[in-house]
Amino acid sequence: MANQPTLLVTGASGQLGRRAVEILLEAKAGNVIAGTRDPSKIADLAAKGAEVRKVDFDDPALAESFKGVDRLLLISTDALDTPGKRLNQHKAAIAAAKKAGVKHIVYTSMPKPEPGSPIPFAPDHYGTEQALEASGIGWTVLRNGWYQENLLHSLPSALASGKWFSAAGDGKVAHVAREDAAYAAAAALAATPQGNARYDITGAELLTTKEIAKLASEATGKPVEVVNVTDEQLTQGMIAAGMPAFLAPVFASFDTNTRKGNIAIASDAVQKLTGRTPRPLKQFFAANKEALLHAH
Repeated sequence: MANQPTLLVTGASGQLGRRAVEILLEAKAGNVIAGTRDPSKIADLAAKGAEVRKVDFDDPALAESFKGVDRLLLISTDALDTPGKRLNQHKAAIAAAKKAGVKHIVYTSMPKPEPGSPIPFAPDHYGTEQALEASGIGWTVLRNGWYQENLLHSLPSALASGKWFSAAGDGKVAHVAREDAAYAAAAALAATPQGNARYDITGAELLTTKEIAKLASEATGKPVEVVNVTDEQLTQGMIAAGMPAFLAPVFASFDTNTRKGNIAIASDAVQKLTGRTPRPLKQFFAANKEALLHAH
């Protein structure tokens, strides 16, 4: 097809990347390339019509992987084990994209990553946004809110015990469905860029932990009481429940962030970008009732 843009999605074996590739293919949005460190993991995407390329942000020859690409969806990596590693990977990807002549980068960030955030990995996102601004390449930043799916980590055990330990206080969150975030990312990549832009990718409804607990209770028929604890108590409780000691403070920081009001954002960006109404949390709970009732 004439003048179809060539679109590359990094991290295409991950849940968000894989779904974005599928949506782009369904929409016949252009020549779609699925990029990942291990192409054997995305043979199914090749079968659906995507070109598959090995894309490894730690590879010095990374620019080769971006050859002929017009627009790039840069999905933040999961390298959280070594401080600074993820930001270095993202900077390498931006530099390689520039070298390869990529015209526009769509990047998945997080809400309010600016200095002062209690989230330990916020500087990775802030630093990547800064690197994009300095790159001279066009950019769209998608500040993805917390996924509804993330609630499946904590809620099943809370529903099983009848108690949800939280340090979030009266802070509010508008959780977004990962599916909606994938549609937004695909739409941002497929659209002809009109300059640089930032979007908060969230659900439509701001809810406190108590309100979320009430919805989960209604969906499952199980009562659950929110028990307010301190950040330190929450961290220690997670470690006692078997979470690795290096991960517990990261998960606890999400509650701190909520309590401070940093994630109290409900934007219309999903609707604007995709034409879809974001899935309400109530609907997510109804669809995932079985998962909520089975604690790990």
